[in-house]
Amino acid sequence: MGGRAVHARAGARDRYSPVQKAAGWPIDAGDAQTLAEIYTDILGISEVYAADLDAILNEQPQDEVTRRLAALKAPLWLDSGVRSVDDARRAIDLGASRVIVGLETLPSFDVLAAVCAALGPDRVAFSLDLRDGQPMVANVATLFGTQTPEEVASLAVLAGVNTLIAIDLTRVGTGRGVDANLLSRVHSATSGSQLVAGGGVREWNDLVHIAQSGCSAALVATALHDGRISAREVALAREL
Repeated sequence: MGGRAVHARAGARDRYSPVQKAAGWPIDAGDAQTLAEIYTDILGISEVYAADLDAILNEQPQDEVTRRLAALKAPLWLDSGVRSVDDARRAIDLGASRVIVGLETLPSFDVLAAVCAALGPDRVAFSLDLRDGQPMVANVATLFGTQTPEEVASLAVLAGVNTLIAIDLTRVGTGRGVDANLLSRVHSATSGSQLVAGGGVREWNDLVHIAQSGCSAALVATALHDGRISAREVALAREL
């Protein structure tokens, strides 16, 4: 946000502050490139997820920061407020290896289907954006009358997606833990798709619960910043 890496907390974006440390070590406030380099070079993270909050909020996108992150050695998953096929192609042009299409900004599932057709499903991930377990939608028509996370996830798969991220913004940065029951339900509704969990990961045991829920990966930030999940645990997580 505003060119700086910020510490997300419970989706209250007006109160996000610059990240001050990574792996328990201090960094220049909000230095996104240094943060990403610590993730990859010290903690052994193999892929980096970035959300351009300015673009998501339909403000000036942070293209230069995105290009610098994309130039690093780890593939970049980018959520930049995709609302059209052109937006998705722009994310690829900036260097993203995987374009995230978030429910929060998605005008319709027809747009999601068009993005999958244009880029190929292997370059697209659908973000099932939740708030307190309920879908966040840009347009009521997006849901076609459905309301549960499982139903929304199923519609995304029908649109051509084979990778989904289930993330509850009210859990992000709070240390509340993950909703393993919800993850299990979404996994059951999208059998055969890759499911990534996000929001609330506190420690090693949360990663275990995520794996047991059928997820193949997790988004982690706060627990990497303060050192509660170590490089050794990152390596062990690949074996779950």
